[in-house]
Amino acid sequence: MAPLFQDSHFFMIRLTNIQLPLDHNDIALERTILSTLGIKADQLVSFSIFRRGYDARKKARILLTYTLDVETTNDQVLLDKFSNNQQIKETPDTEYHPVAQAPITLTERPIVIGFGPCGLLAGLVLAQMGYKPIILERGKEVRERTKDTFGFWRKKILNTESNVQFGEGGAGTFSDGKLYSQVKDPKQYSRKVLNEFVAAGAPDEILFVSKPHIGTFKLVAMVEKMRAQIIALGGEIRFSARVDDIHIEDNQITGVTLADGEHLASRHVALAIGHSARDTFEMLHDKGVYIEAKPFSIGFRIEHEQSAIDKARFGPNAGNDILGAADYKLVHHCKNGRSVYSFCMCPGGTVVAATSEENRVVTNGMSQYSRNERNANSAVVVGINPSDYPGGPLAGIELQRQLESHAFVMGGSNYDAPAQTVGAFLRNETPETLGSVVPSFKPGIKLTNLADALPDFCIEAIREAIPAFNKKINGFAFEDALLTGVETRTSAPISIKRDQGFQSINTKGLYPAGEGAGYAGGIMSAAIDGIKIAEAMALSINQA
Repeated sequence: MAPLFQDSHFFMIRLTNIQLPLDHNDIALERTILSTLGIKADQLVSFSIFRRGYDARKKARILLTYTLDVETTNDQVLLDKFSNNQQIKETPDTEYHPVAQAPITLTERPIVIGFGPCGLLAGLVLAQMGYKPIILERGKEVRERTKDTFGFWRKKILNTESNVQFGEGGAGTFSDGKLYSQVKDPKQYSRKVLNEFVAAGAPDEILFVSKPHIGTFKLVAMVEKMRAQIIALGGEIRFSARVDDIHIEDNQITGVTLADGEHLASRHVALAIGHSARDTFEMLHDKGVYIEAKPFSIGFRIEHEQSAIDKARFGPNAGNDILGAADYKLVHHCKNGRSVYSFCMCPGGTVVAATSEENRVVTNGMSQYSRNERNANSAVVVGINPSDYPGGPLAGIELQRQLESHAFVMGGSNYDAPAQTVGAFLRNETPETLGSVVPSFKPGIKLTNLADALPDFCIEAIREAIPAFNKKINGFAFEDALLTGVETRTSAPISIKRDQGFQSINTKGLYPAGEGAGYAGGIMSAAIDGIKIAEAMALSINQA
């Protein structure tokens, strides 16, 4: 019986933590199910793989770890029999159930500002419930945006409204396309997101691999199909439609004004603007919307040859098709009280220029679905908090700008990024030549000493962390590995506080959402937050 790879809400029994050797066959899965449940082959109707991961703690004996959904001829009897066994439980309902439906007499269309993962799912769910949202995106549609972004990387021509940060699909379009998150998800919103992505053309495997990803080019086509669905359901999407003002009467939002002067009225506005809409943050602060400074992280991108990471993580199993390109997740608590951690690790990817403002340099990481580029890269960042940048709710933005402007100068004032080999960084030397790790950053890099690219306490912490990481990933402190600066857009440096109804605590009808408001950190968590916001808006509209 071959396993199914599909959504499995019709199965009754879920088996967790089923481990088998890396090279097992399909028969082994079936035999394990039979032995775990104590049933005969004719009692097993079918089974589906809900999740597949791996345990690589023993490199020579890597295990595949499964969550399986099973249908038998006597499901309820087995569930009763194993009621105290945490490995055998009833399969949860993963089907999405809308919380509302738009009234036939709908008089007000909700507005969604931003069309990244958060705005995309908010708009899609609103449209599916019949609310015909108006979605406003300051950047261009995804294919035009891609041309602008690659144009900057190749020719150093920056479009401040169409780049890695701004445009259809949001910052996640130019990333590794990771579709997993550590946020609590009791309502199974993540399954809704994955199902929508598969319906829009994502590979079916994202439904069952433990760390699903898509990659930039697949995301482009998916976003277009999801946009078409929103439009078919009565939604409206406007590109190059930056919101320059919001209107508030008696602490209630009443509408927005676009950059071209057009006014749109609505008492329900979702704010899904991403972590880099600094001008919008400033406008909201000026209008009196409550904003707080919050912790974020700053650092560099580090590059190694992917083959070295594969060998360090998987040993003799490096190159196995099921395992794919190896990733890692690292953290180190430093003597100076700081924490350094890896962030947005991109196996088989590239370091990309991610600025959205002129005369500034920002790094990020990106992978295609194949993850077959020569290098692995990850941010290595230091956590900082508002006490490190006093001066009000927007002080973190000013710090980001200062670091990015300085990196621009360090790189030669031409959008090349400052870079340093790891060996030279640890010795506080300026490298004269590159080693075996070839930089992937476009437009280009300038070798220099990164010692003054970040505050002294950050440099001290990263210099301590890299050798510590080397004890977990052999070769992490490799002499020729490359650091490229600066990584400042790990998350928004502000939080737009909201109440239990997901509305701003002092501006009714304004729904802060996603990364830009401080409620997400990646594609999946942002998309989940978008669903929550859509539901809150729908319920509020129906109560009005």
